[in-house]
Amino acid sequence: MTGRERQAAACLLPSFPGARAPDWVRRFVADGGGGIVLFADNVPEHGALRALCEELRGERGDVLLALDEEGGDVTRLHWREGSPHPSAAALGVVDDVGATERVAGAVADELALAGVNWNLAPVADVNRPDNPVIGTRSFGGDEKLVARHVAAHVRATQRRGVAACAKHFPGHGATAEDSHRELPTVQGDPLAGLPPFRAAIDAGVRSIMTAHVRLPGYGDEPATLNRRVVHELLRAELGYEGVVVADALEMKGVSAGVGLEEAAARAIAAGVDALCVGHDVGEGAVAAIRAALAARVDESRLAEAAERVRRLARWAAQPTPAGAVDDTARAVARRALLVEGDLSFRSPPRVVELRPQANIAAGEPADALAPIVVREREPVPEADVYLVRDAHRHPWIREAADRRGAVVVELGLPVWRPAAARGYVATYGGGRVALDALADVLALVPA
Repeated sequence: MTGRERQAAACLLPSFPGARAPDWVRRFVADGGGGIVLFADNVPEHGALRALCEELRGERGDVLLALDEEGGDVTRLHWREGSPHPSAAALGVVDDVGATERVAGAVADELALAGVNWNLAPVADVNRPDNPVIGTRSFGGDEKLVARHVAAHVRATQRRGVAACAKHFPGHGATAEDSHRELPTVQGDPLAGLPPFRAAIDAGVRSIMTAHVRLPGYGDEPATLNRRVVHELLRAELGYEGVVVADALEMKGVSAGVGLEEAAARAIAAGVDALCVGHDVGEGAVAAIRAALAARVDESRLAEAAERVRRLARWAAQPTPAGAVDDTARAVARRALLVEGDLSFRSPPRVVELRPQANIAAGEPADALAPIVVREREPVPEADVYLVRDAHRHPWIREAADRRGAVVVELGLPVWRPAAARGYVATYGGGRVALDALADVLALVPA
């Protein structure tokens, strides 16, 4: 491997399926590759994740091992049973900065114990209700609220030696499209989403992830490939000096029409330092991306990016859990519940889950939450309780769930209210801790 190829490899964060690292991944790490992004299928159970991280650290002690552990619906550690940590939306509703610090610290403790040293969280987007991919992953729709909770999350995470990552710069919340599928455009004031990122920078955040979105007034390129956004806005104007990491390269918002190799080269040239590559992109494609970076990116820019990644790896080489345990997560989930109307039942209710297409970032739930799961265009049986998610975005769910005498449980954002149903509960997320809080409320209601 040439010197330029080694610099290029330091900028790459590939992935792979399964709980054991294939030979090419071990070679990539040993030869100075930037790090690895882990997903749910790398975590059949916690012990396996620890063993995997130890295996990779055996190749190189300061390798970056990252995953998305946001709490709520987006979890890699708890993908089977659901997250024991509340969503950002629940934390935002409660609006207790100390609680957010304790929850973020508990997440970072879990990661450090497993050997993971980079959490691709928190979400710093200021959400709008019509957004199809952010939703309960955001602390809310008020920029000041989001900013203070993002800063709290960053501080608590990084006290454990786990790097935090504020995402998705310059803000994905004010979009109506999903960048996994297409290139969204930020709506309204293009700079309205910046305050949470300013707060993250002030809190010392070690990494910021770019969004594959178009920012009006800054050209037609996705932010990830746009030097005006990454270098001029984030670096020069906001003064950020840490690692800039791109969201996954295979997402259509960045690579559709130009391909992975061209998108990678343009991103690094624009000022991005590290590139996430999903586990459906194998060894050959990773090697082609590395070669493209070595051939197409200015040598000084490539060296600068590689050194930033290595600096982060040195900082995060020894994550250390604090070990504090309390009941903050359960208390937050319970306080966040929105309860309206009559929830009483004389006998165990019949429950139907009306499930829309899954948020790609969260993935499909491993298990059904109800005995009957219904998707669009399927017949919907009568039930006492309908579990819905973001019903305001799905007409078929609103039509099916709003029945006289029923109780509607909203697992997403409580934007829509049923007219005929007798009771309504919003949990601000479908994680395990939120569902446990819901069960407690239903059980407390006298028959």
